[in-house]
Amino acid sequence: MKDERKAKIAVIGLGNIGQAIAANLVKNNRQVIVAAREITKASTFAEKLGGLAKPMGIKDAIKEATIIIPAIWYNNLNGFFKQYESELQGKIIIDVSNPIAPDGKGGFSKIIGEKESAGELNANALPKNAKLAKALGSLGAASLLNAANQTPEKAVLFYATDDTSINGVIEELLIDNGFEPVRIGGLNQSIRMEVFGDLHEFGALGKTVTRKEIESKINQ
Repeated sequence: MKDERKAKIAVIGLGNIGQAIAANLVKNNRQVIVAAREITKASTFAEKLGGLAKPMGIKDAIKEATIIIPAIWYNNLNGFFKQYESELQGKIIIDVSNPIAPDGKGGFSKIIGEKESAGELNANALPKNAKLAKALGSLGAASLLNAANQTPEKAVLFYATDDTSINGVIEELLIDNGFEPVRIGGLNQSIRMEVFGDLHEFGALGKTVTRKEIESKINQ
């Protein structure tokens, strides 16, 4: 049964990652607003998910929700922050981005400095009074869907925050995605959970993991 007291979530962008996050939330009885540039895409997807998903235009979705998940390419985030600067003020923003682009050889390459992280760069570009958490980007879309709610032990989703006052809200979000939340520290640890990092599925980990499997690598 849905809990009306939980913070409202808006998933902005309905590519593979955005769809996986929204679908997991609905499976775990969490309401979600879904938004895309084309409202018809949001409406069609919401209808597929059922009554817990509500389609909206992007601006209205941001105004309505407390937690904003822009499931868009890293390159587009700065423009997103500027375009919706007034609506995003004071919101909790979940950075799922990975700073990569196709390399022309069938793979991907990093598009920021080797030692830079999307999490830290995005934190510096935030609208006024917004709070950022790095989360939901350490697995590919297929694993986000397939590893959700696994038993007997849940798979882990990592997160990083500088503002620990939002830890509880972030952990609730990850639990309602079907995973066990594990905080790895502040946003200066974001690089570890981005593509090629030691805590990313497409980095040193190479797979989904449980807390027991990863405990020795975590310094919370």
